[in-house]
Amino acid sequence: MKLQRKNRLRALSLGAVAVSGALALTACGSDDTGDKASDSSSSSSSAGTSSIKCDDAKGQLLSDGSSAQKNAIDAWVAEFSKACGVQINYKAGGSGAGVTSFNQGQLAFAGSDSALKPEEITASKQVCKGGQGVDLPMVGGPIAVGYNLEGVDSLVLDAPTLAKIFDGKIKNWNDEAIKKLNPDAKLPDLKIQAYHRSDESGTTDNFTKYLKAATPENWKYEGGKAWQAKGGQAAAQSSGVAAGVKQTNGAIGYFELSYVADGMKAVSIDTGASAPVAPSSDAASKAIADAKVVGTGQDLALELNYATKAEGAYPITLVTYEIVCDKGNKADTLPATKAFLNYIASEDGQGKLADLGYAPIPADIISKVRTTISGLS
Repeated sequence: MKLQRKNRLRALSLGAVAVSGALALTACGSDDTGDKASDSSSSSSSAGTSSIKCDDAKGQLLSDGSSAQKNAIDAWVAEFSKACGVQINYKAGGSGAGVTSFNQGQLAFAGSDSALKPEEITASKQVCKGGQGVDLPMVGGPIAVGYNLEGVDSLVLDAPTLAKIFDGKIKNWNDEAIKKLNPDAKLPDLKIQAYHRSDESGTTDNFTKYLKAATPENWKYEGGKAWQAKGGQAAAQSSGVAAGVKQTNGAIGYFELSYVADGMKAVSIDTGASAPVAPSSDAASKAIADAKVVGTGQDLALELNYATKAEGAYPITLVTYEIVCDKGNKADTLPATKAFLNYIASEDGQGKLADLGYAPIPADIISKVRTTISGLS
């Protein structure tokens, strides 16, 4: 299988070579270490990647999960593989798929935009012999509400209006509620096409947590990774939702900010602060800075404040976790897993996020992540 690096940010050039090669889809429990890495020294000698410490990393890693972090993973994998010769196949099949596959012992690590639930932690103990799966917050960022509406270059929405749009109760773009928030916009008499995820998604979980927290009277659904409201258009992964919005005049959807591309613009959110807030790395960081660590032991699950009204804080944010065993990782994949996680949690790895439309994890939290990674066994 070839790993193709798809960079959706046309304005950015990562300048890294896409990783390719035959990737054997080995499970976490496999004893097959694959090809030897071309350089498994304690640090990389490649220009521009000297901060990456390969240690004993070798072979191949299979991972799956959050599609929201895919652009970050692609950039990280390109740099890490160039430095260490390790092949990493990240499938980006969605948070639900990632957690399921991890707990079936198929992955070295998974990515999820939602922390593990208690029953998922229990299930992980069957794979993590003597330990359990833990949540390592690694990628922050805004969930953009992207729209495609000819003639409308700027759009403000609030939580009640968004809830009614995605619940099918506001059906046309010239609805009075939208006009009130955008008095200067030329809103057409056009049906709204609201796109949501068809697969189980941490992005859906975080988006609906925002709606539940900010406008509970207008969003009565229980929430979770599976979309529950009726109607609308469904598409798989963030890439599918973004493609649907981009191709359809009158469409709106939710996805990670880096998927906003030509043909789409992002909604600014009226939070009740003095001015509407557009999605950005800085605005997301202001929201994530208020997060509390609610995990126990080595688990670093966070609790976000989705109903924030702080000035300049963008409320629809997510944190993507890398999920790994604290103890009981397989010997053949542990060195490469630790080396890769150490790199992406490093100052250099986190420093790449802002240019990709993501938000770095706050310093006090990422320092705890680094400590946890060093103790993985």
